[in-house]
Amino acid sequence: MKTTVNILKIKTVLIICTIISIINSQNVLAQEKINQTAGHNVLGKFAPQFAELNDKVLFGEDVWNDSTLNLHDRSMITISILMGKGMLDSSFKSHLELGKKHGITRKEIVALITQGAFYAGWPNAWAAFRIAKEVWTDETEAATDKERFQQEMIFPIGEPNTAYAKYFIGNSYLAPVSTEQVKFTNVTFEPRCRNNWHIHHATKGGGQMLVGVAGRGWYQEEEKPAQEILPGTVIHIPANVKHWHGAAADGWFAHLAFELPGENTSNEWLEPVTDEEYNKLK
Repeated sequence: MKTTVNILKIKTVLIICTIISIINSQNVLAQEKINQTAGHNVLGKFAPQFAELNDKVLFGEDVWNDSTLNLHDRSMITISILMGKGMLDSSFKSHLELGKKHGITRKEIVALITQGAFYAGWPNAWAAFRIAKEVWTDETEAATDKERFQQEMIFPIGEPNTAYAKYFIGNSYLAPVSTEQVKFTNVTFEPRCRNNWHIHHATKGGGQMLVGVAGRGWYQEEEKPAQEILPGTVIHIPANVKHWHGAAADGWFAHLAFELPGENTSNEWLEPVTDEEYNKLK
């Protein structure tokens, strides 16, 4: 029995490490380096020094590949500047396409251009929107916050958590990810949703591990401060410890839940997390 439990623990750890790498890879896109050759391709012979400055300095280590800002934010800044200067030509479209590649969503570009209209002028905003519609033409706008949240993460939201609904405040959803070897589930919470205080009992081993997938959430053990959960955050929950977890107040949240192998395991559901307790979290 002991050997079997240890093997399952090792498998669980390996799977979790792999999943964390996958989750983090969603954000790596914004950290990848740009390898620009447009300057040399277009002006390499006519203006070689300018081409070198464009490709190696502006889009090199000195500016675009400086890690102080990620590529998503640099694209947002550049698009704002170009719109403000009225440079709504092919270079503007190129930067929109680059921004989309760096993770700028349709919702974000609409918000950027709308705000920019009050600073850069209404005609510039109209022109910018016409070009943006061409770049984001293949995306359908999600109708609800739930659908938009689904677009942000790699795991499905799943079905309503009716079986355990009485132990939750708010709506939650379950999507089994693996039902063999190491079993784990993606659990999604609507804003402010949280489960009751509960305990994973075990005489040996046991407990639970959580891995943040998308959004922002909370985990708290009894008589301890709450911990923020973000994508890639790993929470180790020992057996026989009273705790709760759920979404932050300002958005949807999802985590993977791994039930760790142990002896004589059982779950005990306790009292709800009161609004007074929850509202103290920021």
